[in-house]
Amino acid sequence: MRTTPTQLAPAPDKPAHPLVALLSRAGLDWFLLALIGVVTLAYFFPDAGSKASPVPWKAITTGGVALIFFFYGLRLSGEKLAAGLRNWRLHTVVQLTTFVLFPLLALAARPFLTSEKGELLWQSIFFLCTLPSTVSTSVVMVGIAGGNLPAAIFNASISSLIGIVVTPLWCSFILHTGTADGQLWSLGLSLLWQVVLPVVAGVLLNRRFGHLAERHRQGLRLFDQLTILLIVFTSFCESFAEGVFRSYVPTDILALGVGMVALYFLIFGLIWGLSQLLGFSRPDRIVAIFCGSKKSLVHGSVLASLLFPGAALGALLLPLMLYHALQIILASIMAQQMGRREAVAEAA
Repeated sequence: MRTTPTQLAPAPDKPAHPLVALLSRAGLDWFLLALIGVVTLAYFFPDAGSKASPVPWKAITTGGVALIFFFYGLRLSGEKLAAGLRNWRLHTVVQLTTFVLFPLLALAARPFLTSEKGELLWQSIFFLCTLPSTVSTSVVMVGIAGGNLPAAIFNASISSLIGIVVTPLWCSFILHTGTADGQLWSLGLSLLWQVVLPVVAGVLLNRRFGHLAERHRQGLRLFDQLTILLIVFTSFCESFAEGVFRSYVPTDILALGVGMVALYFLIFGLIWGLSQLLGFSRPDRIVAIFCGSKKSLVHGSVLASLLFPGAALGALLLPLMLYHALQIILASIMAQQMGRREAVAEAA
C-alpha cells in the first residue's frame, strides 16, 4: 500500500504544561534556569568543581568542547556555505556588526570604567563584544519572526567560523592575551585541535553522516548545553574558591544587567536603522537584527578557557551570562510580536 504524505507527517506535539508555556512566552527555558542553578551550586560547594576536586573536570570539558565543534561541522555542508554567499550585503552588515561595531562600542565605554574593579569589568565586557553570534538561537528567533531562514543559517554558521580567528585577534591586540611567543603557540595549538580540526572533520564527513546529525539535532543541542553548564559550573567554582566576587555587591550586578540591556537595544536600533537605509526587505531586516545582536555563550566559554588560562573565568563570563539570558528573553518577546504582526498582515 502506498504511503500518503499525510501518513508520513509527524504527530502533533502535545500541549505544553501551562507553567512551561508561560516560561516559554517570557523567553525562559530550562537552560537559563539551569545556569542559575549551577552558579548557585558553585557558590555553596566551590570545592566540588575547583582544582581541589578529584574529578578531572578539565579533561571532561575539553573533550566535550571538541565534540561540540565536531557535531557543529557535521551539520554544515559546503552547499549551504556556497548558497549563502549570494546575499553579500546582508552578510556584510551582520558580520561587521558582530565583529567591528560591538568591539568599537566597548572601546568607547572604556573611559567610564577607570577604577581597578571597573577595568576588570570592562575587560570582560570587551571580551563579550568580540564573540561570534549564536547559531541555534538566532535561527529560531528569525523563524519565529518570519525572516529569511536560509540567510540566518548561513550568517550564524559563518559567524562561528570567523570568531575562531577574530575573537583571539581582538583580545590579543586590546587585552594583550597570548603576547608571548610560547603562549601564542600554545593558544594556536589549542584552537587547532580543540576547535578547528573537529569542525573540518565534521564538514568533511557531512555527506556521509550529516543526515544523522540533522536527525538528532535536538539531542546534540542538549549535549552542547550540558557541556556549557559544566564549563560554567567549574569556572564559577574556581572563582568562588578564589574569592573573586567579594568586591561585588548586588547593585553592581544590577547595574551590569542594565548596561547589558542598554547594549542590546542600542545594537538592535542601529542595525534596524542601517537595514532600513540600505533598503533591506523585511525578511532580511529580521536576519540582520537577530543574527547581528546575539553573542554566543558556547564560544565565549570555550575561548575564555583558551585565551585566559589561569584566570578567574567566573568573573570574565559574568557579563556574557547576563547578556545571554537577557538576549534570549528580549529577542523572544520581539520575535513573537513580529511574527504575530506578520500573521495579521497575511490574514488581512
